Amino acid sequence: MKIIICPGIHDRALTESFLQKIEIPAPALIFPASGYSPVSAVRVWQYLRDNIGEPGRESDAIISICFSAGVVGAIGAAWQWQMWGGKVKACFALDGWGVPLLGNFPIHRLSHDYFTHWSSRLLGTGEDSFYANPPVAHLELWREPDTVSGWWQLPDGNARRTTASEFLTTLLQRYCTNHCQ
Repeated sequence: MKIIICPGIHDRALTESFLQKIEIPAPALIFPASGYSPVSAVRVWQYLRDNIGEPGRESDAIISICFSAGVVGAIGAAWQWQMWGGKVKACFALDGWGVPLLGNFPIHRLSHDYFTHWSSRLLGTGEDSFYANPPVAHLELWREPDTVSGWWQLPDGNARRTTASEFLTTLLQRYCTNHCQ
């Protein structure tokens, strides 16, 4: 299994900060987002094929962690990966406001505030989700997930206080148990 990081259109230092603040249970491939390439599902798909190979083997299952504009390209590439026989274990979409998050794989939405969380759910609810409370700036969710407090919402409507980092780390460990390399 591979973990794919698909950042948005921002300074690479933000992604480096993000990676230092969460526990990723496997080496991650980081999509080289530059210009508008993270919004291109075709470019993200090509990156996956160039770095993993053709989809279709269980060992080629992916988990995507994407942010902002990167959510557009990552969700489209995940659909393509699956359409060509690959397995998508999960997709974590951080502040993918306005992006329809639908698929037959687990999707987890993380938002920098309640309004973004609520209004984005109109385009697909997904599984467990997280929103910052108190609200934080959009880029802070990516740069400092360990300091972003908020609510982990379960599909049954229950919620508990946590940080964005704990939310991501816990779910990544759950998906990667005995499968990540």
